[in-house]
This record gives sequence, structure tokens and C-alpha cells, in this order.
Amino acid sequence: MLIIPVKDGENIDRALKRFKRKFDRTGTMRQLRSRQAFAKPSVKKRAQMQKAQYIQNLRDQEDI
Repeated sequence: MLIIPVKDGENIDRALKRFKRKFDRTGTMRQLRSRQAFAKPSVKKRAQMQKAQYIQNLRDQEDI
């Protein structure tokens, strides 16, 4: 459970923004979306490999 202490005189919009930022960092929504459908381990591994190749390609292009 997320607890966001609101200081005296603090704007509610600012507190809401802090809550949203903290909520995004927990990864709760990503976890819920990934659990909606079963993905075979081979599919997960393939996706990880593709992501790693993409990132490596970006780093290689940056070095050039």
C-alpha cells in the first residue's frame, strides 16, 4: 500500500502527482498487464533477446 503524506498547505495536485510517480515506480500496472495472459517461457526469452539486441544496436550506433 502506498502512503503519501500530505503536508499542511500543500496543493492536492502536487500530492496527486507524487502519488502517480510513486505508483509508476512500483511497476504494479506492468505486472497486472503481464499476468493477463500466459506467455510461454520460450516467448518470454525471445522477447528478452530481441530487447537486448535492440539496446546493443543502439549502443553500437552511439559509439560510431
